[in-house]
Amino acid sequence: MENWQDISKEKFSLTYSGKSEISEKEFSILQSRILDRMDLSRQMNEEEIRDAIDEEILREGKARYLGFGTKAALRKEIFYEIRQLGILQDLIYDPDITEIMVNGTEPIFIEKRGKLERLNIRFESVEKLNHVIQQIVADCNRVVNEASPIVDARLKDGSRVNAVLYPVALNGPVLTIRRFPDKAITMEQLNAIGSVSREASAFLEKLVKAGCNILVSGGTGCGKTTFLNALSGFIPKEQRVITIEDSAELQLQGLQNLVRLETRNANVEGCLEITIRDLIRASLRMRPDRIIVGEVRGKEAVDMLQSVNVGHCAMTTVHANSARDVTSRLETMVLMGMELPVAAIRKQIVSGFDILIHLGRLRDGSRRVMEIAEPVSVVDGEVKLHMLYRFEEKGQSRAGLVAGELVKVGELRNVEKLKAAGYQE
Repeated sequence: MENWQDISKEKFSLTYSGKSEISEKEFSILQSRILDRMDLSRQMNEEEIRDAIDEEILREGKARYLGFGTKAALRKEIFYEIRQLGILQDLIYDPDITEIMVNGTEPIFIEKRGKLERLNIRFESVEKLNHVIQQIVADCNRVVNEASPIVDARLKDGSRVNAVLYPVALNGPVLTIRRFPDKAITMEQLNAIGSVSREASAFLEKLVKAGCNILVSGGTGCGKTTFLNALSGFIPKEQRVITIEDSAELQLQGLQNLVRLETRNANVEGCLEITIRDLIRASLRMRPDRIIVGEVRGKEAVDMLQSVNVGHCAMTTVHANSARDVTSRLETMVLMGMELPVAAIRKQIVSGFDILIHLGRLRDGSRRVMEIAEPVSVVDGEVKLHMLYRFEEKGQSRAGLVAGELVKVGELRNVEKLKAAGYQE
């Protein structure tokens, strides 16, 4: 089958009869005219849509000269408009773009190689942007409208999507797409780019294989999901792993017995909401060797904490400013779901989680492991952390890149799980 984007000149060969380029306004009018002529009243597969586009472009080309470049652009843009993400599609194809931010009909912003950029492209109308949003949410069985104007969804490639509509978004629909690599980044790649030292990753490999409960923390965009994916590469292949997420984003590597669960919103058709809490409880009856929760950010912290305190092996992420802030964040979230004495919550954090890994985003845009710590006890009502690794900055290069390394500052104290797995004498 031909690559549809690689258009042969023979397919659209016409006798030269005029100017080969048209203005942006003429292009938009022509695109709209061809779209209006197409029969989209029935469900069409991709091949039928492509054939219909080709037919209309050829028909238009008989009435006026269209250069090969114009036809190629029309062919691609009309298909994107109907079947994919319109002007966003080329951005989705760019592997260097990690974030796409659409603020109504204003120019689009992207994050590329850690830096924000303002592009000179925008959606021509709110209707076109709404069409793209509705297409995204429909593909993952979600609903967004004025009655329910906020939605989390995902693209087919696993990219995370958040959309906010009027009346919440005052300057038009807001669409934010967090992109992930087509292939999950491995720990070896993180070593190569300096996100984590080889010594620390070898240490973490032992902890994962030994079944330690690991919590990855950090701010927005610091790489928590990416790091969790990389850690999953150390999970023994024979284990049964269950992932639980709001929107499926994890790209776990090489696991044969993998169960993926995703939450569901309530809808007008009578479907009840299924939350992270519901899925954690269900997973405990599914004979898991390991439970991976994409992110804990609410009442589900109660169920997460209970599961790691009754013998289950788990890994998850949480938003926090530092490793020390993780415990107060967990306390707050647990109290959202259940009234418990704070002292009891802190004791459960210490006994439940073996390791806290904190990630950070430096001023040069790079993402690094900043701290690796071990909760060891509750002293004077506070969770005491024993620091194992800490990132130490060592200046800045002429190119503005931050120099530094993850330095070992302590030895693991709770070694029972490592001994049981044969990693400690």
